[in-house]
Amino acid sequence: MGQGDKQASEAASWLRLALTPHLGPASQRKLLSVFGSPQDALNASGPAAARVVGERIAAALQAGADAELVAESLAWLDEPGNELLTLGDARYPAALLQTADPPILLYAKGHIGLLNKPALAVVGSRSASPGGTRDARAFAEALSNAGLVIVSGLALGIDAAAHRGGLAGASSSIGVVGTGLDKVYPARNRPLAHELAQDGVLISEFALGTPPLPGNFPRRNRVISGLSLGCLVVEAALRSGSLITARQSIEQGREVFAIPGSIHSPLSKGCHWLIKQGAKLVETADDVLEELGLASQTSAADAAIEVPLEPIEQALLSSMGFAPIDLDTICERSGLTAEIASAALLRLELDGYVARLAGGLLQRLR
Repeated sequence: MGQGDKQASEAASWLRLALTPHLGPASQRKLLSVFGSPQDALNASGPAAARVVGERIAAALQAGADAELVAESLAWLDEPGNELLTLGDARYPAALLQTADPPILLYAKGHIGLLNKPALAVVGSRSASPGGTRDARAFAEALSNAGLVIVSGLALGIDAAAHRGGLAGASSSIGVVGTGLDKVYPARNRPLAHELAQDGVLISEFALGTPPLPGNFPRRNRVISGLSLGCLVVEAALRSGSLITARQSIEQGREVFAIPGSIHSPLSKGCHWLIKQGAKLVETADDVLEELGLASQTSAADAAIEVPLEPIEQALLSSMGFAPIDLDTICERSGLTAEIASAALLRLELDGYVARLAGGLLQRLR
């Protein structure tokens, strides 16, 4: 048997074990621990397997995986840029091996070397505010330039902004998805997924063809945190998947960071709760790097392009504060007419100092 045939045979064994119905990661690892290899586990007698994982799962093991799905997965592996990383592979992410529940295999598309680089998870709300989106991208780019690969979950909002910041920086980004790698969810992030596959890497523990099932997204969060030195939460409501990722970071012995926000914003409540529980409050990328023991000359503030302001614009920003505010209140505080204030606010919006929110509200970003 040639080297290529041997690798294909080993990949097929790992796939058959991973794709066996009713056989979860814990049972898979038990079988590997007892029998030594996927093929030996698959060849084990029913009684021998039952002593390890019970009769029901042993029966599923004897019935085997869907042969068509195994064949489709092997064909996918033959396509350029596609990889299968298993617990027996030296390229498997070392940080993930240190966690309590590593997947026995990962489907990967892109630059798999990024999976063993120092990394930071950046997560947050899907319904992010303009300020949160800007902060996520700015922090991610600054941290990427400082040597950290940015890990996130390819969701809308903060995740997407974090990926774009990571890709814009020097260290790139890892997307951990909750579907099979032959699907992109949400569809709106398809161009971003293609960019990650080309310039970063996409990974999934879920079989090809797996749709966006609700239960898979909390599960993939442990992989996001497990790949990372720590987790930065940019915006999050109190009932948020981002808080699941933060909790898993704590359980895995990782650092947790949170960016504070307005006391009036529901998207700040999760971050404020994390800070009360001991997460490090951060205002710049250097706050994160200092906590991780990494030196940097770059901060999130440096990542922003500062535009000189006219005196009237400076006065207008001062009168706004950082909470959402309407035009009438801005005029009342600043003493400006609606016409003058509107013109100045438009300039500030174009320069990235102000964002328009739903309901006619405005918010200062910096």
